[in-house]
Amino acid sequence: MEIISNTTDFYLEKETAAAIGKFDGVHIGHRRLLEEILSYKRRGLATCIFTFDPPPAVLFGRSDGPELTTKQEKRLLFERMNIDILIEFPMTAETAAIPPGEFVRDILARRMNTRFIAAGNDLSFGAEGAGDAAFLRKLGPELGFRVKTIEKACLDGREVSSTWLRSKVESGDLVTAEKLMGMPYMVAGRVVEGMHIGRTLGFPTVNILPGPDKLLPPAGVYYSSVRAGGRTYRALSNVGCKPTVTDAGLMGIESYLYHFNREIYGEDIEVYLHAFRRPEQHFQDVEALRRQLEEDIAAGEKWRAF
Repeated sequence: MEIISNTTDFYLEKETAAAIGKFDGVHIGHRRLLEEILSYKRRGLATCIFTFDPPPAVLFGRSDGPELTTKQEKRLLFERMNIDILIEFPMTAETAAIPPGEFVRDILARRMNTRFIAAGNDLSFGAEGAGDAAFLRKLGPELGFRVKTIEKACLDGREVSSTWLRSKVESGDLVTAEKLMGMPYMVAGRVVEGMHIGRTLGFPTVNILPGPDKLLPPAGVYYSSVRAGGRTYRALSNVGCKPTVTDAGLMGIESYLYHFNREIYGEDIEVYLHAFRRPEQHFQDVEALRRQLEEDIAAGEKWRAF
């Protein structure tokens, strides 16, 4: 996948099918847009995602907080979906003020060589968000592209949104979050060296430290799976700061991988959180922690989702 980032000066020679948006959470509604542009590959168009970096809400101080999907995670997911081009367009006071007509003519039609656009019915772009799907359809015939409006996805009679997904992650309801995303909630990161407490207890673990830009569910133990070295392993993950063994207060994810015995410090992994098991606890001593870990690991091995 070609990534165009940190520049407004680009030109795509190949004609494209494009989708525009923030794609926070890359939920099943977003996937409808992406499936639509992917269908144009067989017609010879390159698939292109246009997104702003940072998201407009961050620039204008209206951010909801940490993201459901970080920039690196979006890159990983889009590449796995076989998207050809990802444009991370710089969001500044200057680019935010681009009139909708100029945005369509200069960026979508000229620079992106767009021939098809999949648009959500809540799409907004250009200065003050004045551009929408109807505006695109109006200019399409003149500029040589077609527009298809994609209706919002629904789950249990309710429109799927990043806001709904965020509320489920924040409450620890990762079973519903998985339904909204079409995949388990993912946290990607690089394995760092921990305190080796797990190894001492007979349960070696891998640790990642997500940045402050990543939304984490409530502290606790989760049934999970981990993708490492091209393979996916059943796992049990603790989200939190390990209060029994440290008072550092640093939030991280520590995962025990079943049937895994490699050292992978410095490697990138993905932790997929499936369901909440129990809250994070402070145990009286390390032996009490060991007994609880044995119980957790036995339960994880039998958990129904696997």
